[in-house]
Amino acid sequence: MSKTVPNRRILIAVGLFGVMLGAVGLPIYLHAPKYFSDTYGVSLASLGAIMFALRVVDFVQDPLLGRLSAIGFLSNRLLSAGAGAMIIAGAVGLFVVTAPIDPTIWFALSLMLLFTGYSLSVILLYTHATNNFADTAQPIFARWREAGQLIGICLSAIAPTLFTEISHVPYTLFGGFLISITGVAVVLMHNSWSEQMTTTSQKFSFVAPDTRIRPYLILAFVNAIPVAITSTLFLFYVEYAIGSATASGPLLLLFFGAAAVSVPIWTILANKYAIEWVLGVAMLASLIAFVVTFTLGAGDIVAFAIICGVTGVLTGADLTLLPMIFIKFLQRTNVPSEEAFGYWSLSSKLALALAVGLVLPGLEVSGFDPAFPTPLGIYNLSVAYALVPSVLKICAIYALWRVTKPQSASVQGLSR
Repeated sequence: MSKTVPNRRILIAVGLFGVMLGAVGLPIYLHAPKYFSDTYGVSLASLGAIMFALRVVDFVQDPLLGRLSAIGFLSNRLLSAGAGAMIIAGAVGLFVVTAPIDPTIWFALSLMLLFTGYSLSVILLYTHATNNFADTAQPIFARWREAGQLIGICLSAIAPTLFTEISHVPYTLFGGFLISITGVAVVLMHNSWSEQMTTTSQKFSFVAPDTRIRPYLILAFVNAIPVAITSTLFLFYVEYAIGSATASGPLLLLFFGAAAVSVPIWTILANKYAIEWVLGVAMLASLIAFVVTFTLGAGDIVAFAIICGVTGVLTGADLTLLPMIFIKFLQRTNVPSEEAFGYWSLSSKLALALAVGLVLPGLEVSGFDPAFPTPLGIYNLSVAYALVPSVLKICAIYALWRVTKPQSASVQGLSR
């Protein structure tokens, strides 16, 4: 199939689809547990265990979703509509209706629906770029896709706070927001999907990831953990380490807003220089920012705001350039992109699960208690928020070097 350059209509649809993915992705980890804890009294330990267990399910489910897309017995249009329906059903269950059964079970069922629809939508969008558009069009496609996702994260992260000012049921309005953006995004994207179904002889079964993509999956997983940890601990860090709980909303908006604004800059740099080197420099700068963050203390709100802006820009590089590197690799191989992005989606969600399922309990064991904060507990919070991600970022830089090393020796390497 010949590959083309996406037109303006497709790019707008892709951008809005990205907004939907951003809105129903990371922010759900922030809002859903708190809502069910406050509304139904479900313990945070139970909610964390459920979210971690769902990631174990994803270990099998996401690759199977990729293969479902690859075998081609349903068109991308139908798969996208089905994924959108699952996201809407999950949002209704989480935020709109009162749990008709045990809230813990209802939380698990609703979240599984939403995350399944999210995973399938991610796979469809990224493979759409890989299979249908020329290599030279990938930065353009990535710019709209990643900027849309970051805008969605910003809107979804701050929406419940804004709705609190106008309604006594802010999370019901938040659920309505998720439903609306999903419906509009799926409808606008409907005619942008390729009508051609890529049929293969693959059977619908679970297989281990192709050995050629495993280094990329390791890189994506390790590099996603620092952001997952800081996102999970952000509200705690701002309130107890920096000492300004009221600043958390504006700082979150600053972080994700800076990431969204930076996307066009990173795609321009990726066009001008080798993508691997641009990403490597950004990752090294992130490492420095984490180390500086560890030196901050109570009252350093201005310094932390600057760091939020800087790290937001650097996170934009992670979200934009890493998928571009993976797509470029897939375009030179015969690895089915649907299967590859099934595992790619899994790697990012496992990183979030690790942050939710291990970091919070580990922090509690180390002595941090939000109800009775102590100097030692706050110090351990700073270690978890800044130093642990620093170590992981070093591992990610090494993983990037391992991925790019064999390519740099090849005439067909990714470097321009």
